[in-house]
Amino acid sequence: MTPSTPDSAGHISANIHQKQKEEQQNLALLLDSQLSRNNQILVQKTQMGNTEAYIGSVSLEWLESRVRFASQLPLFRQKHDPTTDNIIRDEDTADELFQRPLDWSRQASLAQYLIGRKNHKFPAVLVVQNPPWVDHPSAPEWDKNGVATQSATNFIPLDKDKTIGLLDISEDIAIYALDGQHRLMGIQGLISIIKTGKLQPFNKFKKPVGSAITTEQLLEKYQLTYSQLQNLAREKIGIEFIPAVTQGETREDASRRVRSIFVHVNLMAVNLSQGQLALLNEDDGFSIIARKIAVSHPLFKAKKGRNPRVNWDSATVAAKSTVLTTLQALKEMSERYLSHKFPHWKPIDKKGLIPLRPDDEELEEGIKEFNFLFDNLSELFSYQKLEEGNETPQMRRFSFEKDGGEGNILFRPIGQVALAQALGILIFKKHHSPKQVFQKLRRFDIDGGFSNMEFPQSLWYGVLYDPNKKRILVSGKELATRLLIYILGGIEDDLERAELRLELAESRTIEGKAINFEGKFVQPKAVGLPPILV
Repeated sequence: MTPSTPDSAGHISANIHQKQKEEQQNLALLLDSQLSRNNQILVQKTQMGNTEAYIGSVSLEWLESRVRFASQLPLFRQKHDPTTDNIIRDEDTADELFQRPLDWSRQASLAQYLIGRKNHKFPAVLVVQNPPWVDHPSAPEWDKNGVATQSATNFIPLDKDKTIGLLDISEDIAIYALDGQHRLMGIQGLISIIKTGKLQPFNKFKKPVGSAITTEQLLEKYQLTYSQLQNLAREKIGIEFIPAVTQGETREDASRRVRSIFVHVNLMAVNLSQGQLALLNEDDGFSIIARKIAVSHPLFKAKKGRNPRVNWDSATVAAKSTVLTTLQALKEMSERYLSHKFPHWKPIDKKGLIPLRPDDEELEEGIKEFNFLFDNLSELFSYQKLEEGNETPQMRRFSFEKDGGEGNILFRPIGQVALAQALGILIFKKHHSPKQVFQKLRRFDIDGGFSNMEFPQSLWYGVLYDPNKKRILVSGKELATRLLIYILGGIEDDLERAELRLELAESRTIEGKAINFEGKFVQPKAVGLPPILV
């Protein structure tokens, strides 16, 4: 045998490479000829348990034109509300399907997410294919016993393992979204904007609210051209098809299987808490700043040997909890404190439009300002007690609770948010001196102004504390904010002061009698405002 030379080895390698290239070209030509037809799509077959599925991708405009909501499945058509595209809940449908009702108030935000976010991404949509014969018991695809002789999906394999091939998606085949109905809703909104030039926002029950969002507003807000907007319709999204009926099933078997899959995908979709949303949000400037402060500021930063100071998930803080606040509260504090400095982060001039991520320079400035807030708050006497060994439950609990406590509003998220909002208005809107504002706060705190809210002597009695139910009064947050602005010298208008006094008196009134700051029952008009801090 003649040994091969380097030249001959190279020639063989080049031939192999050329042959592979030709095979790839032939495959590309074959696929092009097949995929140029509008009635089929390249997919990969998957199998989990007894469920076969076919995964591919389609354009957003195709999805909008071809896919319907699950409530429109023939199984539920008689119980379908055509206005909201939800299933009418009654004794007939209660046991048949678990479906979270469509929330149409989300459509405008989802559509704008696709328009305004360069890195937008929707997960794949799960759909069911329902060809016409499925709903006709006398069709030849059913045998005499009502058993399907073939699957509702027509798959043509292209490989020996029969896992890659072409799926029939002809126009007469109905397709319904089992998972991803709000994604479908958002895509419908996007296509509506492209085709009609506007999108009408709805409430959750699909009743129009406010004025329509126009293309001109969107192009200006997100700095896009009309051609860029139109190109969004041609973007691709993943799609997974399952058959309405598989070979060997009766119609009842098929319906039970489809309903079961629908239930499972809905049950597995756990809603994120507000704290988790703040943790993950990379577009909202206030959320980004809240996260940064939560992990970097000494008041909150994780420290060896002490309990965590931030609850990352829940919106509330239990009386026994050792955390100081929640991420959700920090996000709300960030928004209420900085919104007057960065009003464009949350536009109010064009209702319905959602903001873009701020640029890095603005974010750095926002982080600096929020750090400044907590640098000063951490010097308050109440928070200094933490450094002296006091634990947050001791500062938070009411005096009548087990082990007693200080009843301090600075250790309740609602009090923290009210204070941040008041300081934001004073510093960024009314342009008060931050130095003087924090000096007044420190004196107020030393005098016990934030503590013992469960006693009539406290400014927060009846405002943030409900003396009847002996618990925090969430509805008093806005009043608490205005009272803080007032005692810090931010309300000079006599009429506004009079209105504030009336509201304070009303908050301290029980069955026609008000409780004054000495704890005595008086006429509501006898309740005055506290002195302004100097």
